[in-house]
Amino acid sequence: MMKTLALVTSAGSLPIDVDMPLLLQACRSLGLHAEVCDWEDPDVPWGRFDAAVLRSPWNYVDALPAFMAWCDRVAPVTRLFNPPQVARWSLDKRYLSDLARLGVPVVPSCFVAPQDNVDAVLHGFLHDFLKSQPQAAEIVVKPTVGAYSRDVQRFHRDRLDLAAGYIRTLHARCHQVILQPYLSSIDRDGETNLAFFDGQYSHAIRKSAMLMADGTVHVPTQDLRQARDADADEQAVAGAALRAAALHLGLREPLLYARVDLVRNDEGQPMVLELEICEPSLNLPFAEGSALRFAQAMARRVGH
Repeated sequence: MMKTLALVTSAGSLPIDVDMPLLLQACRSLGLHAEVCDWEDPDVPWGRFDAAVLRSPWNYVDALPAFMAWCDRVAPVTRLFNPPQVARWSLDKRYLSDLARLGVPVVPSCFVAPQDNVDAVLHGFLHDFLKSQPQAAEIVVKPTVGAYSRDVQRFHRDRLDLAAGYIRTLHARCHQVILQPYLSSIDRDGETNLAFFDGQYSHAIRKSAMLMADGTVHVPTQDLRQARDADADEQAVAGAALRAAALHLGLREPLLYARVDLVRNDEGQPMVLELEICEPSLNLPFAEGSALRFAQAMARRVGH
């Protein structure tokens, strides 16, 4: 019997989902019936699918409670990949503190909640964070829930007034805030994004720096990416991050898909910048055979 899959997107995100055409083609080659479905479409009968795979519902940033409520409704009627507990944990970058506690090297991060938005306390956070990062010439300020470099800014360590003002702006929008050092290797080497299917490394790309010193924030379009082979130490750190996530979440099987974004610190050690395990772009156009590997992983999960 032919297995059916819902590839979950949103109406506004589908046009920029460059993975979707390749994934649909790969599914067809395996005899998998895959349909592109909008998570906000009330007429989709999710229970008729053998599985629903989160691919590009990227408007969740502005509707996180509604998106998580949808995940909780859909998971009991079909197999949702990755599952709701994975989405709930990974869509808020405070998960980095969980990875750090489990021994995974992550970019140093400090979290500032809206209730900490008192000038004296806020400047105390900033001074303490910079004291812990003496080599950092700049810091990055961003919301803990976000995508595609949206609302991310970098500030020189001598302009804490500007950084504090931006934190207050994010707090006024009810965002939790994360502070990180801006690592100089990003301007030189970019970041490395590693894709995994069923816990196995598939491929990687190099993504150029998104945050410019003049305040410009690039959208991570295809021309800012290029295929590359991940080094052994990068694969080791990415694998450790995925094992730690599975341990923390109590998962009984590897994640169906994952993307681990790494940068190198001043000593050259790979560190986790982000763990994308809910709805990541997987850079399928940059790796021949990657769409088929993903489709094969999906087929194994639904017993096709």
